[in-house]
Amino acid sequence: MAVLKILIFPDQRLRTVAKDVLEINDEVKKLSSDLLETMYKGNGIGLSATQVNVHKKVVVIDVSEEKNSPLFLINPKVEILDPEEKIHSEGCLSVPGFYEEVKRPRKIKITAIDLDGNEFSIEASDLLSVAVQHEMDHLEGRIFLDFLSNLKRQRIKQKLLKKFKVVV
Repeated sequence: MAVLKILIFPDQRLRTVAKDVLEINDEVKKLSSDLLETMYKGNGIGLSATQVNVHKKVVVIDVSEEKNSPLFLINPKVEILDPEEKIHSEGCLSVPGFYEEVKRPRKIKITAIDLDGNEFSIEASDLLSVAVQHEMDHLEGRIFLDFLSNLKRQRIKQKLLKKFKVVV
């Protein structure tokens, strides 16, 4: 396993739409393992391949307190089961140090492929629902800051540019 370099907003590569994984092979399994290690190292609860500049539909999530229940999602799809929205404070490893309130549907159904190539579905609410939706946004080239006002997004962008000297 290896810790990968996470892209920092406003890096334009975060806007790249990920492509489907066509085969679960050793490369995808290694990527998944590296994503998990990178996420744990960054003290996150989710990480998409897009955030490490690999534009494949691969996501890792672990919302457990013990950090021992990883969820691997290959080519995930989401169906909204309860459209009522709930506000959550969200942060992002690609937007370090910032937490903002975002409204998202309460309950979803996730269908994905696991690392053995098997399709599975689970229902999610609360933190798991938020984490999955957040990571799905990354696969579509969106970030949680897109839900904020332009002014707020610009202020965060300027602070990150100054702090990390991000190339845009």
